[in-house]
Parts: sequence; structure tokens; C-alpha cells
Amino acid sequence: MTESTPRPSSLIHTVYGEFVRRLGGWISIADLIALMAELDVDAPAVRSAISRLKKAGTLLQERREGAATGYRLSPAMDPVFEEGDRRIFHSLEPAALADGWVVAVFSVPESARAHRHTLRSRLSWLGFGNAAPGVWLAPARLLPDARRLLARLGLDGYVHLFLSTEYAGFTDLRTAVADWWDFPAIEAQYAAFTDAWRPAATALAPAEPDPAGAFRAYVPMLDQWRRLPYLDPGLPEPLLPADWNAVAARAVFTELHARLAGPSLGYVEKLTGTAAAHPHQEPC
Repeated sequence: MTESTPRPSSLIHTVYGEFVRRLGGWISIADLIALMAELDVDAPAVRSAISRLKKAGTLLQERREGAATGYRLSPAMDPVFEEGDRRIFHSLEPAALADGWVVAVFSVPESARAHRHTLRSRLSWLGFGNAAPGVWLAPARLLPDARRLLARLGLDGYVHLFLSTEYAGFTDLRTAVADWWDFPAIEAQYAAFTDAWRPAATALAPAEPDPAGAFRAYVPMLDQWRRLPYLDPGLPEPLLPADWNAVAARAVFTELHARLAGPSLGYVEKLTGTAAAHPHQEPC
């Protein structure tokens, strides 16, 4: 349904984040291969992707009673996925302008210059806009995520974080914000998501979707969507372009999530023989 085929490692990341965590965090390699086959990913590609995720510290190999070999999420990934839950499912509405901003100011010595690129890329990934060299800002509600990320990466020693409630500059704030964030690039990704998945939302029958079919649609949809809430920090509505297309994309995501998440989880539970311990997140 999408223009580009998702990478196996990305799909596995999505499967772990959305389903395996709710099944205790572990899945046998045989069951994972069976799930990924529904997404047209063959066994060698799954094993190759698992090897890379293991090397990156995302997954840990674990053998269960009965000689079943599988992979568990590393405990280090818990805060990453918890942050993902907040961003993907609970940051869909624009922030309030009155809530203000979090401002990140960093200075990296020449001896640690490699950290400069990491700081820029990670702040950008969190949704921060670049106001000036070494100065980044985002809606104030991103402060907790920024603190956790910078501490986790060991970069907190290079960054000062401030909260501000008022812009007192000389340029109109709406104009300035359009320079600090790349709105056309964000809108292009929203448009790609809507174009890819609106037909699926429109085609859904009133009856409960087939569980396997729901899984085959839901995982690629969620895999494409989960990047967007990071690129888009949820800027206050008065500062957004008049024809901001995130609204349409969010509506498509919300509808497909509501219809497909439950049956998809049921399919994974049946295939693995394990009941989920935690319900799905609901967009808000």
C-alpha cells in the first residue's frame, strides 16, 4: 500500500513495540518468522534483521523451556518504547501557545565535535526547530522527552534547557517558526501517509476485520505513521500553515488504529499462544 517497502528491521521494531511488549517482551524466532511472513518478509531477511538488532543492543537472545529460542527486548529499550507510546498515541493535538517553549542551548568543545552532529540530529528527531547555531526550541511539553533522551545518550553535559512562555523578538513569530521548522518536508510525509492509507480506511467494512488481514494492514500503517509524531512536534495551531495537512493524516491514523489494532493483537495472541498483559494505547 505504501510507495516504498519498509525495511524488515523497522517492521520488527514495530511488531515488538506494539505487540511483543504486551506478550511479556519475548517471542520465539519461529513465531516471529511466521508473523513476518504475513508481511511478505522471508525467514533469511528476518534472521538478518534480528542479527542487526541484537548487535545494536535492541534485542537479547533467550532460550525458553522446551528448547524454544527467541528474542527479548533489552531493558534499555523500555524508556525508548514508553516515549514512543507518548509520542505516537498521545501527542496528536497541537500544543497550546500559552504553554510556552523549551529552549535547548548547546556548546560542544572541539575535542568532542562528533557530539555536535548527534545533538543536532537527535534534537531534530525529537521535533525541535533550529532557531540559530546551537539554539533549538520546541513546545514546552517536549521537555521531559528531551531530558530523558539527552541523559540516556550521555549528552546532557553539553546542553542547557530553559522554559520560556513569551516570544519577544522583532520578527512575527509565525514567520520565524516557518524558518525554524521545515514545514514542506513535514507536510510531504503527512501527504504520503494519507495518500497511502486513506483508501484502506475508506474500504473498511462495518463488520469486524479479519484478524490476519488486519495485522497485514495495521503493521505497515503503524510503521509509516510512528515517525511522523517525532518530525512534527505539535506546534500551536496559530503558528501552522493555513492548509496544514496533519489533520487529515491524523484522522486516517485514528480510524485505522481504532479498527485494526484490536484484531491485530488478537491474531498475534492466537499465533503465539500468549495473552496480552496490557491493552493497546488509544490515540487522544
